[in-house]
Amino acid sequence: MPNLEHPAYPAADLLRLESLVPCRESQVSMLLSIFGERQQFSFPSIFIYGHTSSGKTYVMQTLLTTLQLPHVFVNCVEYFTSRLLLEEILLQLQSCSSGTEQSSPVHCDTLNDFVRLFKQAVTSQELQDQTLYIVLDRAEQLREMEANILPAFLRLQELTDRNVTVILLSEIVWELFRPNVGCFEPFTMYFPDYSIGHLQKILSQNHPPEYSADFYAAYINILLGVFYMVCRDLKELRHLAALNFAKYCEPVVSGEANERDTRKLWKNIEPHLKKAMQTVYLREISSSQWERLQHDGGEPGQLKGLSAHTHVELPYYSKFLLIAAYLASYNPVRTDKRFFLKHHGKIRKTNFMKKHEKTSNHLLGPKPFPLDRLLAILYSIVDNRVAPTANIFSQVSVYLLFYLLLVSG
Repeated sequence: MPNLEHPAYPAADLLRLESLVPCRESQVSMLLSIFGERQQFSFPSIFIYGHTSSGKTYVMQTLLTTLQLPHVFVNCVEYFTSRLLLEEILLQLQSCSSGTEQSSPVHCDTLNDFVRLFKQAVTSQELQDQTLYIVLDRAEQLREMEANILPAFLRLQELTDRNVTVILLSEIVWELFRPNVGCFEPFTMYFPDYSIGHLQKILSQNHPPEYSADFYAAYINILLGVFYMVCRDLKELRHLAALNFAKYCEPVVSGEANERDTRKLWKNIEPHLKKAMQTVYLREISSSQWERLQHDGGEPGQLKGLSAHTHVELPYYSKFLLIAAYLASYNPVRTDKRFFLKHHGKIRKTNFMKKHEKTSNHLLGPKPFPLDRLLAILYSIVDNRVAPTANIFSQVSVYLLFYLLLVSG
């Protein structure tokens, strides 16, 4: 019995959709309930969040395409300014309305222009008779745009008086989006991570035709047994599965074992999977280099130009906190205005130096500094605007202790 049922859509389309989105039937069923029938007004805005590779983008693209719902799909990383974003939406709307790829260029400078041009674009009878969906992928980039962009998208249905639903896809929670002033609250929906059973089912669908499904499923089971504790990313696991499958098949190809000799197959693939553990997420080597390593029996670090990656990669703001602590402890207070202000005025040159300042500050060691000075330097060296949040302050004590351990040797 099919899991997806909805009276507004053909059963054949729903059955095909169910086969295309394995392990996401409950999320798709919820979305279909929210969408309702084609001609009904849906919820004005929907916010979908979840970790990377949890199927948000793929499910939305597959759902809208399979059911042939009119939609606009825009990646906010690619169209990173409000003008580029609004013009791309209008350009895709022209294609939906005319049914052709080629459309005249659109110029949209303000949000008022967008609302006016949007009403003009939604003129075809087909778009007026059913809900239009605008999907904004990587929606966290909207926070870097003008302050009125996000609230306008959340209530675009009200502003345009058209049957339109805006869907925001993001990897962060809605609380990090909500503006300081009041705004329309979207319907929030969470995409959980795939469980190990879900990953087993999804990855097993990609088995090569020359091998049986059970043989490939056994290989995926071995792969997940090694990598699941350190990697839950579906894209990364799919890459690892394709990269190491040839090595897994070597005993079968050479005739030393058959597809049921799981013990021999495991002994053959185990050392190579342990080597692959060193390059998860790093992409230090290409697929061809990795295949050459497996053939030669070398170690990943033996290729020319590869680093051992023994250093620790700190979070983004933590690195700048350590840099700010270093600058505050070794630079005199009187140099802050000169080093960290763009318009610091004229600098009076003088040859007078105090006796103790002739010695290098690095030889004298780090000096104490107040917290306000540390944060002021942090805000000046970070390119983006940094809000003084609890996340920043919670890292200060930890990384100041870390910094003291570093400078003390």
